[in-house]
Formats: sequence, structure tokens, C-alpha cells
Amino acid sequence: MASFNLASFFVATLFALACLLAMVAAVPVEAEQQLEARGKTYHGRGTWFNVGLGNCGKYNKDSDLIVALDTATYNSGSHCDKHITIVNTKNGKKAKAMVRDSCPSCGTGSIDMSPALFKHLDSLDTGVISVKWWFS
Repeated sequence: MASFNLASFFVATLFALACLLAMVAAVPVEAEQQLEARGKTYHGRGTWFNVGLGNCGKYNKDSDLIVALDTATYNSGSHCDKHITIVNTKNGKKAKAMVRDSCPSCGTGSIDMSPALFKHLDSLDTGVISVKWWFS
């Protein structure tokens, strides 16, 4: 009887350990992806566009502080409604915005901004600025 209890205890312990390892192994992958996205600084061109219905499925106005990400970074909408911080690398002006669209014509790291957002960084007449940005 003692060997049965010891064997049962050993099996239960191995099962519990396997479950614990499975839970621990699953968490870092998602957390690591979020940390990577939040910790990475992107560099590219910043432009502006007249907004409307974005690929995130929501209507916006030109006065909203929204941004469209390049198609690769947009990643089929995985960043919709997330916030980013943008810096105009020429003058140091900074602004925050919400991801609401994708920009198929933008190169990797480049963004397209609502007119109101672009005005926080430079004059609309400038048209194109050099930016760095990150998820915040």
C-alpha cells in the first residue's frame, strides 16, 4: 500500500510540475512580444492625410489625434487603439496619438498622421518630416 501511495504522489507531483512549466512557458512569449513592441523605437517619414473610416473600423475626424502605421507594423490591426509617442527629429516636438489606420504607401517605420496631430509636430505646409516613435 505504501508503494502505491508513493507512486501516486510521484505521478501527481510530475503532473503538477508539467502544468506549472506549461503555464510559465506560455506567459513570456506574449509578454515578450508586448515588451518588444513597447521597447522598440521606429524611425521613418511622417506625413499627414485627411482621415475618415480607418482600417481599424472606426470613423475619425481631422481634429482627432490619430495615426496610420505602415502595413507591416499595422500587422492586420493588432495595434488598433494602441497609443504611440511621436517625436519630430528635426525640432524635438513630441505628440501622442492613437493607432486607427494602416498606411499601405508608408515604408517600414513611417507613419501617416491626422492634420491635427501633424500640426503638433510641424506646419502642414512642411508636408513630410523625419520622425521617431514608439508604443506608449
